[in-house]
Amino acid sequence: MSNKRVTVNEFCAATKEMFGTHDVTKANMEAVSATYKICIPSKCKYAEKISENPVVLRLPVTEEVSAPSKVVAESFLKPVAPTVVTETAVAMPSPVSERTSAATLDASISFIPKVDNAFVPWGNIADIKRILKSRLFFPVYLTGMSGNGKTFGIEQTCAMLGREMIRVNFTAETDEDDLFGGFRLVNGETVFQYGPVVEAMMRGAVLLLDEIDLGSHKIMALQSVLEGKGYFIKKRAEWVEPAEGFTIIATANTKGKGSDDGRFIGTNVLNEAFLDRFSVTMYQPYPTEAIEKKILVKAAEGFGIESEALGKFIPNLTMWGDIIRKTFEEGGVDEIVSTRRLVDILKSFSIFGDRGKAIKMAIERFDDETRESFMSLYEKIDAGVGMEDVATETSEEVTIEEVDVDEDL
Repeated sequence: MSNKRVTVNEFCAATKEMFGTHDVTKANMEAVSATYKICIPSKCKYAEKISENPVVLRLPVTEEVSAPSKVVAESFLKPVAPTVVTETAVAMPSPVSERTSAATLDASISFIPKVDNAFVPWGNIADIKRILKSRLFFPVYLTGMSGNGKTFGIEQTCAMLGREMIRVNFTAETDEDDLFGGFRLVNGETVFQYGPVVEAMMRGAVLLLDEIDLGSHKIMALQSVLEGKGYFIKKRAEWVEPAEGFTIIATANTKGKGSDDGRFIGTNVLNEAFLDRFSVTMYQPYPTEAIEKKILVKAAEGFGIESEALGKFIPNLTMWGDIIRKTFEEGGVDEIVSTRRLVDILKSFSIFGDRGKAIKMAIERFDDETRESFMSLYEKIDAGVGMEDVATETSEEVTIEEVDVDEDL
């Protein structure tokens, strides 16, 4: 199928949409033509030359094109494939005001998290909410023990406010290419794709840097972004500035000083200059018993557990978890039961209908001494649960006829 013929202004609109400027190279125009399946008007091919090395042409737009016209939007401003970019298919950097539009940004995709009815606001959520409502750039470093709802709280705050959130999970291998984008092989062609940081900057979204203390020195590429400044994508010779509303929240189990006790193995000592670029550091502890009861009640409702089936189960769980945490803080035990693990116990209970089994399965990963100690403690809190009940529980007998056997095996 031949390319669609368009007017000069329509072609200029497509070019502005793709590269953020009307000053482009011939390779840029060819990329627009190939991406949107449109012809290059002759007036554009022989436009005024404003640069020799590389040769940059100023397209002869006859009216201001701030956004694609309705005709353009409906007819061809929907790329059929990612934009092919080569070293010669890059326009000269334009003024900052002209370089903030996203050529490959898909506005039809929403990054607003779904509201979870099981969410209970507590702790730092009120402060996080005020920061996000201000729409100011205000990077936050949120630290605290594992499983206490740091990430979930940020996600649900964004959901409540209708804010887009893009999450990046860090590992020791996370580097500049992962964060800002790079060349990828798509359908046999090498194309440039924006990374999550650039996507968040262009959208004015909340960038969640999850488990950032697992990152290595490679994450220092975020320095200028943490200052609220733009970023120059070297592989595209493109300058990107953050849109209004863009901000950063990082979560971590440590304060960026590593983990001396080995509980959070793999965490690193982060560069002091990097940490200093966060406006504030917040610490999130585990919730109080009262708050944790509310969290577990909401979770139980989501798992379809009938309230009468719970009895004193939730109060007993929260008391059990609180005692273990206080003992941990005093150095009496080496393990801890997080809020996340208590929620998992309720989920197990919704499946198996057995309190003792749900708890035993949740603490099975601990060493024998710790596991027995935790189980013994719960038995003292909940007299209706005993090790003998767990050991003598019955299961349905499964006959060979009930097993679906693959005849080919």
